[in-house]
Amino acid sequence: MKRIIAIIILLLLPLFYFTSCSKIEDLQEDPNRATSVSPELLLTNIQTKAFNNVSLSSALASRYLSYTNGVNSNQYYNWQRSGFGKYDDLKQVKKMMEESEKAGIEIYQILGRFFNSYFIIDLTRTFGDVPYTEAVLATEAIYQPVYDSQKSIYLSVLDDLKSVSDALAENQEPIVGDIIFKGNKLKWRKLINAYYLRVLMSLSNKTGDSDLNIRSRFQEIINNPAQYPLMTSNSDNGALNYFNIQDNRYPYFNDNDLQTAYYMEQNFVDKLKDFEDPRLFRFAEPKPTAADDDMNDFESYGGLKGSEDLNINTSKAVSGEASRIAERYFFDPVNEPSILMSYWEQEFIIAEAAVRSWIAVDPETHYRNGVAASFDFFKTPMPEDYFDNDRIDLDAGNEIQKILEQKYISMFMNTGWQIFFEQRRTGFPEFNTDGAGILNNGRIPKRWMYPMDEATNNAEHLEEAINRQFSEGDDINAQMWLLN
Repeated sequence: MKRIIAIIILLLLPLFYFTSCSKIEDLQEDPNRATSVSPELLLTNIQTKAFNNVSLSSALASRYLSYTNGVNSNQYYNWQRSGFGKYDDLKQVKKMMEESEKAGIEIYQILGRFFNSYFIIDLTRTFGDVPYTEAVLATEAIYQPVYDSQKSIYLSVLDDLKSVSDALAENQEPIVGDIIFKGNKLKWRKLINAYYLRVLMSLSNKTGDSDLNIRSRFQEIINNPAQYPLMTSNSDNGALNYFNIQDNRYPYFNDNDLQTAYYMEQNFVDKLKDFEDPRLFRFAEPKPTAADDDMNDFESYGGLKGSEDLNINTSKAVSGEASRIAERYFFDPVNEPSILMSYWEQEFIIAEAAVRSWIAVDPETHYRNGVAASFDFFKTPMPEDYFDNDRIDLDAGNEIQKILEQKYISMFMNTGWQIFFEQRRTGFPEFNTDGAGILNNGRIPKRWMYPMDEATNNAEHLEEAINRQFSEGDDINAQMWLLN
């Protein structure tokens, strides 16, 4: 039965998502397309976009991998513009909510508010201020939407996420077309509440803002588990599973570049060695010079420094001193699921909140829960003495660094750009920028520039948004409100 459902989905909907550079004025109804579609089919498509978060670009920027077939802008931190492709996804969410309302069904309108929040957060944390209240309103003749302030977007999202959790607890309608939780509303509530905590933690620099009320919002979730249930194990993960069916396979299955041009990043490998962390053996292959050695020997592994000169890295790779990613990432059509939000991330968030004195819980318990869940996800037995290592044990003084380092390891090849934004927020883990090949004057960019199309099609509102945010103009090193 599952295979039949998967085949039906394959015939109806594309699985994988490639970021587009859509102009907002293009997001209007096509008169040659059908104007009505069932909300459950739209939900399936929206889920495949939101939950498909396996990204080599983020793996390079987050110092998991290094690339040798040229100077990659993500690895060397000299990217410039990104696109507004997620407005296409927001348009689909809007359509799902409209069709749900037409059909007299509330559940897809409730879930639509979650996906609105998810996609707009991804947009605003990428650029800064972006259109929201007037976005995807081309059918109402709004082709040049105003840019909402980042603060107003976050306030709206926080209110929406809380209302979604409350509404799901009351709604009795079935969820059809749900390929993530198969209609299980309790799991949806857990995911949304955990994601709400992620959004709150992303605002850790804003605890003094009385409009946001970060601490009290966080406490409300933690102190009311019956009303706001959270994930209790990896079985609650918001995960997109892959299938050995065309267009439903792991995104990098049979990817030639991943087999030949990507290597493990040196600092990441060294960290796992320092931690004596056997997840390294699950992530990577032994370096060629150690191919005949014990694959469970940490010294059998090496990497390429992400910021190093390309020629130096290439020479090191040719000499056999760098490990490739484990072959399951390009040979296994199913491999691991893609993660939107995981139990281990939730536990690390709670541990960090406890360290920051937002909540009165034991941070070490949640920290250890997160580590154990990551080992379980990667199908690696956790050594009994793992926490005996001083670099890992959650002692006083550097708890946040240790929590973020474990979160970093746990997000290897999953959860998209999340760890990059965590590093931008906290400074942990440290991403090397001291190599001879680094660009952008040795700085890690803080954002992406707005799409060029906006300068042509929505120049007035774009210029106003840039001027109110950035004295230096639309620059990748400009600091958005979220980081102030």
